Amino acid sequence: MNQIQPLLSVYPPHEARALYMLVMEAAFGLTPTQVLIGKDKELSEEKQALLQNIISRLIRKEPVQYILGQADFCGHTFQVEPGVLIPRPETQELVNLINRQHPAPCSVLDIGTGSGCIAISLALTGHRTTAFDISPDALRIARKNAQTLHADVDFEQEDILHPSATAHQWDVIVSNPPYICQKEARLMDVNVLDYEPHLALFVPDEDPLLFYRAIAGYAVTHLKPSGRLYFEINEAYPQETSSLLEHLGYTHISVHPDNFGKSRFISATKA
Repeated sequence: MNQIQPLLSVYPPHEARALYMLVMEAAFGLTPTQVLIGKDKELSEEKQALLQNIISRLIRKEPVQYILGQADFCGHTFQVEPGVLIPRPETQELVNLINRQHPAPCSVLDIGTGSGCIAISLALTGHRTTAFDISPDALRIARKNAQTLHADVDFEQEDILHPSATAHQWDVIVSNPPYICQKEARLMDVNVLDYEPHLALFVPDEDPLLFYRAIAGYAVTHLKPSGRLYFEINEAYPQETSSLLEHLGYTHISVHPDNFGKSRFISATKA
């Protein structure tokens, strides 16, 4: 545990301890109990060098998920690299919402899949899933995750702002698209701003609903009758997003809070 001291100059004590324990378990196979009895002091010279490298990267505020190359989501471990967003705990609530409202297997399209965490998690609960992303790197990582987790997902490279023509329709379309305005960047943590892909984070200040408008418009044509649309949203724009969906003819529009009470998700039904 003496190795934790350098982290205390950057992180609060509880976070430094949690990071250290995570690294010990994921990178070196040591349980918290083994760390507490000093097994971390018995690492080989080679492993000590690796640990020092990890700690140096953590001090620079590089996300531990990128350092370890993995992140947990919905009870599964996903490979992550700087080319994809790190799956967030709150996004698990979006997956749970869909599963509660669609207990029977249905066809699902995930737009902007990133690591594939939403599409793969839904596939593993029995849904038939397709996933779009514009990024070849994201699709490479998502396909590898699907293979590792034995999930049947159809991945396709698509720019949803300029989608290709298809007559395919789905029961559910879900997306956690870019929704952070450029002006919000100054309020963000360094570990997000300096390391996570801006393509998957930001929208222009003058058009914060850019992707919601494009995806909702696409879904008008590509949802089956009475199909459902689900979004993770910017908590600053729940009313504006609801109004956009209402203008496009959606019904049963509902804003759902996350576990912290923030307006985080929205669902709507195709008329």
